[in-house]
Amino acid sequence: MTFAADGIEGVAAIRAGKGELVFLDLNMPNLDGYEVLQVIEQEALRCRVIVVSGDIQPEARARVMQAGAEDFIRKPVDQAALGPILARLGLDLPSAAVVPWDAGDIDVMDGLREVANVAMGRAGDLLARLLEVFVELPLPQVSLLESGELQMALEHAAGNDGTSALCQGFIGGGIAGEALLLLHDSSYDDLAALLHRDESLSDAAKIELLMDTASLLTGACLNGLADQLDTSFSLSHPMLLGERSQVSEMIRRNKENWRSVLTIELAFAIEHHNISANMMLLFADGSLPAIKKHLNYHVG
Repeated sequence: MTFAADGIEGVAAIRAGKGELVFLDLNMPNLDGYEVLQVIEQEALRCRVIVVSGDIQPEARARVMQAGAEDFIRKPVDQAALGPILARLGLDLPSAAVVPWDAGDIDVMDGLREVANVAMGRAGDLLARLLEVFVELPLPQVSLLESGELQMALEHAAGNDGTSALCQGFIGGGIAGEALLLLHDSSYDDLAALLHRDESLSDAAKIELLMDTASLLTGACLNGLADQLDTSFSLSHPMLLGERSQVSEMIRRNKENWRSVLTIELAFAIEHHNISANMMLLFADGSLPAIKKHLNYHVG
């Protein structure tokens, strides 16, 4: 069995004849799964592809099947569901080739990125179904940031537009932190139109729209994380950090709470619409050992 860290390595392995059967993720660095499928088609590479992805939008499945994939399996993988798919394709995968995820062989950051990817996929699916759109889901970024680095990451996520931000605390299973949702001001008109609301939104209506969006994305992401870590989170009441303001000002008001933190960065963008939101999960000091413990239990 050959493993590839990204799409470029995957394509190279397939070209080298190492990919008779390919289990393909969609969210990968360099080349994503859609691009890999495109290369396979363009170069007529000999392989059969089963997509395994945390992006569970119906449109994602439709697109990969149209691009030549044999089937689509959602993450986390239910290995019992794999046998019937292989049987239908006339393939047999030796049991030794189904390698479990060994927590001792994987960095905790990689493990957290994987569960965050699945959680983000669930949130994207809910948003896609609600708005009847396709949600673009880049690979989550997981890092340990100092205060200054966190400020730069937040400013990069916010961009140059004015930004509204809402924060919600969570705690459970020895893990605690804050979920910060940044919604770009330029997103409001398109978002209101998709929800069939008056596009000339009052300030109060914009806050309500921000609260609704944050509730959907934050709730889905945190529930997805909790399910995979076999725990549950209690959520605090959401708090508005700033409305149509620069993220630097929000950081100035909250920098005492955001020092050195484990951070997951998630991004959501609506295809063909001027709508983008960024979520940052900021984990409190002392959460990393508990996260590692839950990951070990989850994959062990």
